[in-house]
Amino acid sequence: MESSESASDSRLKHTAVVLAVLGVIFGDIGTSPLYAVKECVYGAHSVPPTPQNLFGILSLMFWSLTMVVAVKYLTFIMRADNRGEGGILALLALIPPDAGGAGRYGKWVTSLVIFGAALLYGDGIITPALSVLSAVEGLEIAAPNLKPLVIPLTICILLGLFWFQRRGTAGVGRVFGPVMVIWFSTLAILGVIHISRQPSILLAVNPMYAIRFFIEHQFQALRVLGSVFLVVTGGEALYADMGHFGLRPIRIAWYGFVMPALLLNYFGQGAYLLGHPNAASNVFYSLVPAGWGMYLLIVLATAATIIASQAMISGAYSLTRQAVQLGFFPRVTVVHTSGETEGQIYIPEINWALAAGTVGLVIFFKESTRLAAAYGIAVTGTMLITSLVYGAVLVKARGWPVWKAAALVVLFLSFDVPFLASTALKFVHGGYVPILLALALFTIMMTWKNGRELLAARLSGATPPLETFLADAAREQPLRVGGTAIFMASNPTAAPNALVHHFKHNQTLHETVILLSVHSEPVPKIPRTERIRVSDLGFGFFRIEARYGFMQTPHVPSVVRDAALHFHVPVDSSKTTYYLGRETLMPSSKNGMAYWRKVLFVLITRNARSATKYFGIPAVRVFEIGMQIKL
Repeated sequence: MESSESASDSRLKHTAVVLAVLGVIFGDIGTSPLYAVKECVYGAHSVPPTPQNLFGILSLMFWSLTMVVAVKYLTFIMRADNRGEGGILALLALIPPDAGGAGRYGKWVTSLVIFGAALLYGDGIITPALSVLSAVEGLEIAAPNLKPLVIPLTICILLGLFWFQRRGTAGVGRVFGPVMVIWFSTLAILGVIHISRQPSILLAVNPMYAIRFFIEHQFQALRVLGSVFLVVTGGEALYADMGHFGLRPIRIAWYGFVMPALLLNYFGQGAYLLGHPNAASNVFYSLVPAGWGMYLLIVLATAATIIASQAMISGAYSLTRQAVQLGFFPRVTVVHTSGETEGQIYIPEINWALAAGTVGLVIFFKESTRLAAAYGIAVTGTMLITSLVYGAVLVKARGWPVWKAAALVVLFLSFDVPFLASTALKFVHGGYVPILLALALFTIMMTWKNGRELLAARLSGATPPLETFLADAAREQPLRVGGTAIFMASNPTAAPNALVHHFKHNQTLHETVILLSVHSEPVPKIPRTERIRVSDLGFGFFRIEARYGFMQTPHVPSVVRDAALHFHVPVDSSKTTYYLGRETLMPSSKNGMAYWRKVLFVLITRNARSATKYFGIPAVRVFEIGMQIKL
């Protein structure tokens, strides 16, 4: 009886995981039927919706989904996980230091990955705007007199979505799966209904139709390919979010439910257009007759697009935290919205920046068709970069022969490059928006990384080695006062600037002095039992080194408590003071970085979240020691 109940519980748990996958991971790719076929046929491609052209477009869609999502990501890329975590920054962490740091391939690998990550922010802004606007535009068909309400209603939905983020995604997450089950089931049913009326549309799976389409239309076919890409834009998101659920549930959901539902709906739309070629302007909503059924479909589509947008927003939070921990982004406010799931976080700075960008795009473009013209170029760039870096991982981390890795990468590039070329044609029609955003973010991220390295070099040259400081302090025998002093030390082998200045000006030391270093490791998570290392340096000094993964947020007070509890470090919690250095940075013409980048770095530093708040240090116990540093 117990084994039966256990098996039942296991099945329920597995079903719950698959349902969650449908909502969280497949939200983006699941809403593409709203606009993909419409954009391919109705967009300004100068390709009439003849049966032969429809067959060619559907053939391109079928093989794009198969090669990009099923072959590239689910079969190969998603095997390159970092202890279960995926995403382009996790891919960078897989490359050994000699290849990804200061070695031969270091600069181009790091720059490519960071630019790819910056491109994903552009996708995070466009996706909510395009998805929600496409869903709400269904009102224009159901009730043309409601057209003036489309933009205001879209903005209200988006602002409500971003406002809700501060409450966490746990509550919404419980309904993600069921809603998306209804959504994908509806897609499949509508597709089957119309395919049954025009079953010949299934012949479009033949790749010859796609080849003939390119031979006949050439440059116009390349433009259409940029719209075909809309069906696979969620592929990179699958890889980025795999750490939440694992590869197996994603594969089960994709092959068993999502891919069949999407293909049935795409082919159903094609079947409908065979008999109604003039309905291409909003073919998705034309699949249901006007009336209450259309209103229900509009409501369901809006719910699905909200879920898709939620997934992109959550992905932006996760990407930002990874970038902060890996040293490519300034400190931000990380709010944990769940006591059970560490991955559920809220970053207000990113949230409202995305909100402003998304609402701005809706106001600027006004129509989903125009917005779709700007969509895709960011994701194609990231996908191509992922292919290149994956090749480096295969050679440097997996030990593949160069020829074997190159052959696989060439296969990926055989469809990545045409997609990038086709979406690049959208640059002047709005594609410049995500590119300019990515360039700005790339500049900020690389400037922050290089600036921190330059600052560390300046500080190391101004402070003595820790052994020298301890020897001098032991020789001078300064006055010891009661309590515990904790100094944050970015370099565990050097005396912290704050400690040096404190001792120089006060000529006293606390009974217990802790030098605390927080390190970010190129792994997703460090178990709490393996996080802390303590060294007794003598003379009342202790070194504590805390290690965190790039998916974790440091919390200094808990580190100190664990050190006192498990390593018997004498900490007097009622008399503990945290000493932090507050550097006043002054850009100069010295070597290291261009002057304008130093100015930018100083500006970013001034607006970054304080170390006190980021590390969770009680503000009432913080003592800051100021110093001026010329960069």
